[in-house]
This record gives sequence, structure tokens and C-alpha cells, in this order.
Amino acid sequence: MKSISLLSGYIYLILATSTGIMANSFLKTTEGFTKLGPTLFCVANIIVCIFCLSKAMSVIPVGFTYATYGALTITAVTLFGILKYNQLPNIYGTLGLVLIIAGVVLLNIFGRVK
Repeated sequence: MKSISLLSGYIYLILATSTGIMANSFLKTTEGFTKLGPTLFCVANIIVCIFCLSKAMSVIPVGFTYATYGALTITAVTLFGILKYNQLPNIYGTLGLVLIIAGVVLLNIFGRVK
């Protein structure tokens, strides 16, 4: 089995994040998985997302990978909700997003794995 490089791991992380954002952003359009087209779009994207996450985790520590993926996905889907559905978070939601982003920045800059 050939090991992937660290750069490839980050490319997989970017792909996982992108497909995770697409799957989660358009989940509402499935109308509870009753619309076939949007449902297939979301399912296909989440399968690609999980595949890419697993590849990224083969070279990037699990905590770093998932924290980065989660924070970017949560933030992007929230922004999507603001733009598409006019769903503005209140001050506590906004503060929560800022803290999530700050936590991931701190983890990626100062976090160390033993």
C-alpha cells in the first residue's frame, strides 16, 4: 500500500470540506429525502467527503483533520444559510462561530501531537 504525502493529505482535506459543504448546504432541498435528484446529490457528496476524510486522516492527525473539517463546514454552511435562506444567527450563534474558528486556528498553529 502506497502512503500519500502530507500535501496530498491537505488536498484530500480540502476536497472533503468542499463536498461536505455541498452535501450539507443542499440537504434542505431534499425535503426529507423525498426529492430524488437533491437526495442523490447529497448522498454522492457525503460519500466522497467521507472517502476524502479517511485519506486525509492517513497522514494528518485525526483531531486536526476532523476539527478543521468540522469548523470550516459549520462556518460555510452557516454562511450559506444566511445567503440562501436569510437565516441570521443571533449574537450567541455568531460568538459560537468565532470561537469555533479561533479554536481550530489555535489547534492548527499551536497544537502538537505526541
